[in-house]
Amino acid sequence: MSATLKIVIPMAGWGTRMRPHTWSKPKPLVSVAGKTSLEHLMDVFESLPDPERVEYVFIVGPYLGEMQIPAFVAERYPHIKAHYVVQAEMKGQSHALYLARQHLNGPMLMIFSDTLIETDFSFLDREKSHVVAWVKAVPDPRRFGVAEVNAEGWVTRFVEKPQDLDNNRVVVGCYYFQSGEALMAAIEEQFARNVQLKNEFFLTHAINIMIERGALVRTETVDTWLDTGTIDATLETNAYLLERMKAAPEPRPTVEVTPPVFIHPTAEVSQAVIGPHVSIGPNCRVSQAVIRDSILEAGTEVTGVTLAHSLIGRNCVVKGAGGRAGDKPLSLNIGDNSNVRVEA
Repeated sequence: MSATLKIVIPMAGWGTRMRPHTWSKPKPLVSVAGKTSLEHLMDVFESLPDPERVEYVFIVGPYLGEMQIPAFVAERYPHIKAHYVVQAEMKGQSHALYLARQHLNGPMLMIFSDTLIETDFSFLDREKSHVVAWVKAVPDPRRFGVAEVNAEGWVTRFVEKPQDLDNNRVVVGCYYFQSGEALMAAIEEQFARNVQLKNEFFLTHAINIMIERGALVRTETVDTWLDTGTIDATLETNAYLLERMKAAPEPRPTVEVTPPVFIHPTAEVSQAVIGPHVSIGPNCRVSQAVIRDSILEAGTEVTGVTLAHSLIGRNCVVKGAGGRAGDKPLSLNIGDNSNVRVEA
């Protein structure tokens, strides 16, 4: 790939489906399987054909996003070249990309921040089509956008929120564009036509305009598409990633572990039954507890409780008088810096 590839990651949404965690941090910084969602997303780019010729464009939300994302990226990825654009008004995907237009010349790869896929990007330096859309077959496509393909394999159009089940080729939120300039021109036409859905400018509508103008668009199929956009989806993704990692911590005295489980080396865990599908972050303290199918973020203390299907934010305290294997589990969803006491 001769030109610099721009990787665009829109992440400006309010994250309302991930409340209360997104009151104090942007959604990409919520933990799953031992790392933030953003770190898992960045891992996907390891297969790029020329990683030295890459620039990142992060489209962040006001306040939490613009304050926390640049600092996080600078700390974890000091070697990358990164640009930041703030989307203050939530007017949709095309609107977000157009705000970043000064950075989007030449080839670009766009992926939404809550989209985790398993794919190999190494073909991009040989790609001849104008646009590539990653897709996955799902049982019910009506909540998503789908790609309609002709007999030659080219996409003829994208349909947002289809009303029937006939076409289940769902776009997963990852696209390659040979020309950022061509995409920006199509978005300008989308704005001129005022092509919206529920007061938002969807990217698929802009790509439809590119197809009208002769762009060749094809699909790339993925088998694995993970979501971190809701609490339930995040816990499901946590379980999947732990299974794939075959995560198993070092044995600890008085701790019974049913893998897969991630326990950060700095976490203190004793007199506990952990797993399966549990992630315990750095500097956590867990004792006299039974925990399964849950995420404990950094600095959280859990004592004397039985938890299942729970997402506990950073620096929380959860205390009770139980924590025995036969106890009925609690299912908690609490944000950062919360204090919960469970009465016997």
